[in-house]
Amino acid sequence: MTDSRIPLAGVIGHPIAHSKSPRLHGHWLKTYGINGHYIPMDVAPQDLVQVIRTLPKAGFVGVNVTIPHKEAVMSAVDQITDRATLIGAVNTLTFREDGRILGDNTDGYGFMENLRSGAPDWDPKSGPAVVFGAGGAARAVITALAEAGVPEIIVTNRTRPRAEKLRDDFGQRVTVTDWVQAGNVVEDARLVVNTTSLGMIGKPELRVPLDGLRPDAVVTDLVYTPLKTRLLATAEEMGCTTVDGLGMLLHQAVPGFERWFGERPVVDAATRAAALR
Repeated sequence: MTDSRIPLAGVIGHPIAHSKSPRLHGHWLKTYGINGHYIPMDVAPQDLVQVIRTLPKAGFVGVNVTIPHKEAVMSAVDQITDRATLIGAVNTLTFREDGRILGDNTDGYGFMENLRSGAPDWDPKSGPAVVFGAGGAARAVITALAEAGVPEIIVTNRTRPRAEKLRDDFGQRVTVTDWVQAGNVVEDARLVVNTTSLGMIGKPELRVPLDGLRPDAVVTDLVYTPLKTRLLATAEEMGCTTVDGLGMLLHQAVPGFERWFGERPVVDAATRAAALR
C-alpha cells in the first residue's frame, strides 16, 4: 500500500455465510502479522456492479468472487487474464493503484497445486484423465490439465451437450463419453476428477461404477464436505492415491492473498486446520 490505510479484502457471494475463506485469510493475516481485514459480503446480483465499483473507494485492495457471481462479474472489470477468459469465469479481483480492476481465475492453479501436493508422483503425461462434470469447475480443471500436458481428457456429464461444448472450446485433446459409459472410461485413466456436486453432504451420491479403477490411478474430488467422499473412500480401498478437495480451496486463495497483502502464504497443516474450524 502506498498510504497508511489498512488494506481490506473479502469475498462476495449470495449467500456467503457458509464460506471458509474468511477463516482461511484471517488465519494468514494473523500468522504473518499483517494489519489487514478480510470480510464476507452478501451481495445480490442486481447490486454486484455497483458494489464492485465502490469497494476500492472504501480501502479494498481486492476480493474473491464466488457463486453466483463468477460469470456476471466479468462485465464489471477492466482487464481479464487469459486463463479467466478461457475458463469463462472470474474468482479473484485486484483493485490496482491506477484505478483499473483486474479479473483472474485461480481455480485451475489451486486444483493443480493441490494435486501436486497430494499426489507428488503423478505424471501428467502418463495417460488419460477422466473428468466427471462439465460446469465452471470442470473448465478450470481442463484448462489446468491441458497446460500440464495431459495427453487426453475424457469428459463425461449427465447432460451430454454441456460436455460437447467443452470439446468444442478446448479442442481435440478433449473427448466426450456418455454418462452411462463413465464406469468404462475409468479403466485406462491415470487421473480421475469429480468436479460435480455429487457426493456432497445434502446431494445425491456419485453412482459411477469404479471397479475398473487402476490401483496406480490418482483420484481427486473437488467436494470437501465431507472430506472423504464415497468416491475417495472407494478409490482408497482399491489402492489408488486419493486427494481431497479442501486443498484446492486453500491453494486457489494463495495468489490473491499475495497480491492484496504482499506476502505469499504457505498452505500447511495449520492452514487446513484453520479452514476446518
